[in-house]
Amino acid sequence: MKIHKKLSEIQEKLKAPKNQRNTFGNYNYRSCEDILEGVKPLLGGGYVTLNDDIVAIQDRIYVKATASYHFEGESVSASAFAREPDNQKGMTSSQLTGSTSSYARKYALNGLLCIDDTKDDDTKKPPSNATKTNVKAPKVTKAVKGPKENPPAESPSDDHCQLCGEVLIPLKDGTKLFCRNWQDVSNGKHTVKAVKGPKIM
Repeated sequence: MKIHKKLSEIQEKLKAPKNQRNTFGNYNYRSCEDILEGVKPLLGGGYVTLNDDIVAIQDRIYVKATASYHFEGESVSASAFAREPDNQKGMTSSQLTGSTSSYARKYALNGLLCIDDTKDDDTKKPPSNATKTNVKAPKVTKAVKGPKENPPAESPSDDHCQLCGEVLIPLKDGTKLFCRNWQDVSNGKHTVKAVKGPKIM
């Protein structure tokens, strides 16, 4: 049939590069308009039509687009479906339908003209840096003001406070060792312990 031969010639000669850029997803793509611009000079007496139908499947709404090539009384068609999203931030309901229609029409043209879009926006893997997340630094809170304390020792010895690292001071009678901050209850329990062995004076 003449139409299939003519369509084959169009498919061989068609150039429809991905001239559009999606900066958010970091990939190139071609639009429905790009394909039509590339195919118009090759029609050779034929013409292309695009038609949409709204199809409800269960509780979902789909746009069914049909792309047809007509030549000398014959026609060849291809169809594609695109689902209309429930909502899209920043878009009205009419814009949602229009966007879905353009998407379905592009894939109908892909089928009719044998354009391979295996690396287009619906099949391309997200860039590797898309999985990276920004980790927030832990929140630093101000310490309650109190007596000046030395930073805790990494491994407090027996003669240092287990809480603040201060050197333990003996009582006058030598019966106990205590931390000078032991009365500061706001900072936790400081070390106070009995002395074993001879009294420390």
